[in-house]
Amino acid sequence: MSDIAPSTHNISIEAAMQLVSEVFARVGVSKDAAQSVANALVMAEAEGQVGHGFSRIQDYIAQAKTGKVNATAMPKVLSSTPSYAIVDADHGFAFPALEIAFSHLTEMANNSGCAAISVIRSHHCGTLSQQVERLADAGLVGLMVANSPPAIAPWGASTPLYGTNPIAFSAPRKDAPSLVIDLSLSKVARGKIMAAKKLGHTIPKGWALDAEGNPTTSPQAALEGSMLPIGEAKGTALVLIVEILAAVLGGANLSKDVSSFFTAEGKPPESGQFLLAFKPAEMDGFTARLEALLSEIAHADGARLPGERRLKARANARINGIDVPKIFIDQIEALLSGQT
Repeated sequence: MSDIAPSTHNISIEAAMQLVSEVFARVGVSKDAAQSVANALVMAEAEGQVGHGFSRIQDYIAQAKTGKVNATAMPKVLSSTPSYAIVDADHGFAFPALEIAFSHLTEMANNSGCAAISVIRSHHCGTLSQQVERLADAGLVGLMVANSPPAIAPWGASTPLYGTNPIAFSAPRKDAPSLVIDLSLSKVARGKIMAAKKLGHTIPKGWALDAEGNPTTSPQAALEGSMLPIGEAKGTALVLIVEILAAVLGGANLSKDVSSFFTAEGKPPESGQFLLAFKPAEMDGFTARLEALLSEIAHADGARLPGERRLKARANARINGIDVPKIFIDQIEALLSGQT
């Protein structure tokens, strides 16, 4: 496989949003939902999270066409108490359901001090950083987890049972961008392996194992095998915690039953997401203590705060646009022209 850098097409964030929302509207996704999906994918690309950006568009469109994703979904709040609610994504894209979850969660957390929401019958939710950052920007401490199709085996086993099950955290800061931490519990996000496959690249050793349990540099073999967790046995314990919060608590599919986010065939994934938000009782005191901690980290020799690269990439993209692999722009144009 080739590791030659693909040719790219530079596009502004605004133009990218319009282009991507247009292609989703073309296959029957409502205007608001199309804009929500476009925002998530474009901003992921702008922040350097290419496995959750333009590489997903063709797969998303194919699933909307086959009905694996409900293009006309109407997400809604199924049940609610003062501190916990369940949102049904109606087999649609995750992002419109997460919009509802964010609105409901911020109201509950501001009223109760602490609140949580489960999103069920959902789909791939992209970068969790986008969701928790919104919570922090609203003055809340946020936590989000999500489950995904089987990709990680329990430690000592060889058959994938858990998803890569990402986790993200955020906290509001004073006179600085919100602190955001976003990580997959596999050594790398599975979307990076799919993106490498689509671009004809190999992957580094140490990312994944093939179906026989051997280290591999082949994206295809990795997708047919299993991802390696962070922290070995400790990583799979964290994955289990996420599985319980994201799936068991609200009633979403367990990862072993979540269908692929990449293929158009099969039943809807029915994956789950879980969001938790706290309202600091004394915001000034909270931010003062947080800034003292972050200052210690920032001044440690060789250290940097989590999320700095993402913020720099996003700032650069706002000024200079996004360099998107041309193959993905060509795919969108083909979809818009009806060639695929």
